[in-house]
Amino acid sequence: MVFYEFIWYPIMSLLGCSGNVIKPNETMRFIVTTFTGVFFGFLLGASFPVLLTKMNLPSSLLPYINLTHIEGKYLGLSPQTLFSTLNSLEANKVVSNASCKSEKTKIWVPTNPRGAERLPSRIITSESDFYLHRSWGQPSEDLTNKPKYLVTFTVGYNQKNNINAAVKKFSENFTIMLFHYDGVTTEWNEFEWSKRAIHVSVRKQTKWWYAKRFLHPHIVAPYEYIFMWDEDLGVENFDAEEYIKLVRRHGLEISQPGLDANSATFSWEMTRKRDNTEVHRDSEEKHGWCTNPHLPPCASFVEIMATVFSRDAWLCVWHMIQNDLVHGWGLDFALRKCVDPSHEKIGVVDAQWIVHQGVRTLGNQGRLEDGRASWEGVRERCKKEWSMFQNRMSAAEKAYRDSIGLSPSKLMPHWWI
Repeated sequence: MVFYEFIWYPIMSLLGCSGNVIKPNETMRFIVTTFTGVFFGFLLGASFPVLLTKMNLPSSLLPYINLTHIEGKYLGLSPQTLFSTLNSLEANKVVSNASCKSEKTKIWVPTNPRGAERLPSRIITSESDFYLHRSWGQPSEDLTNKPKYLVTFTVGYNQKNNINAAVKKFSENFTIMLFHYDGVTTEWNEFEWSKRAIHVSVRKQTKWWYAKRFLHPHIVAPYEYIFMWDEDLGVENFDAEEYIKLVRRHGLEISQPGLDANSATFSWEMTRKRDNTEVHRDSEEKHGWCTNPHLPPCASFVEIMATVFSRDAWLCVWHMIQNDLVHGWGLDFALRKCVDPSHEKIGVVDAQWIVHQGVRTLGNQGRLEDGRASWEGVRERCKKEWSMFQNRMSAAEKAYRDSIGLSPSKLMPHWWI
């Protein structure tokens, strides 16, 4: 009774329960509930600023939330600081979402050419050509004719008449390209065809220097055959279209026209024109020169003065040309490495022949040294390059054989030692 009189009765009176008396157990439940609600309300109020930073509330709602009381009592933050924090969090979320979307849409195609992985595949143009385009009008209307073949001449202006005669043997199916080693270019405009030709001029450079730098396989990809010719060739008995027909008919990947008996010099019997045949692929040389009838210089061999390459063969040959060995001596013995079987796919076309005039025009671009003629220094350089190329090829092949555990061949041709 003491507990009821001194404790419960005052509480019930405070709550206005003076009429009907509330039972002690109901009163206790009410009091506990009230204090529990107050306690949790206090905790919620104390943590309200932290909850705001974690809730994704619309920015338009924030101005209507009065944070003055909260900042002063709990966090010591000004309203401006809290708004700034909330806006910063919102901005970070936007950036984060944008970053996720960016990662998903970023282009990376491993199968693209090296360096172009970030481009969509359909925009990549990995090959080019020497086709001439206008600087006006519709691009789709630029080309009325796309030549299928390419012919290059390494020239000096003194041989303009010879080149003019040679170019006339090539139809509109050929792109004409001149490499000028003497620096003279505009003077060639006296010929109408020259205005449509591609002119590249670098003084005192050779055919193979030009070829390595300007005839990359991806540039000449549209051309089925590439003619790489010197300037001192007589073409009276030559027709380029007929030559192409014979090359296709006999399946030649690397070829040259036969050399007429009136040519100034003959280095190899393989290149001499034969009568009563369209093509030949082998020959007989001096005793002991051909240890294998399928190897140069008795087969799988043409010279580099008037060489014709198929597109596939040139893809390989271009990679074999050395950057510093500009005369190309030794290449003709190594061309066989780019086709297989070489003794069937390398040959000389007898039915379309030329005359090698043997004019030492490029030799005259050399320099007089030690009282010797300029062409002598050029010839000496050619011989040195031949030896260097042979040594490089032999070393490269040995390194390859060693890497796969093969012993070196004991039957190396004499010209490759």
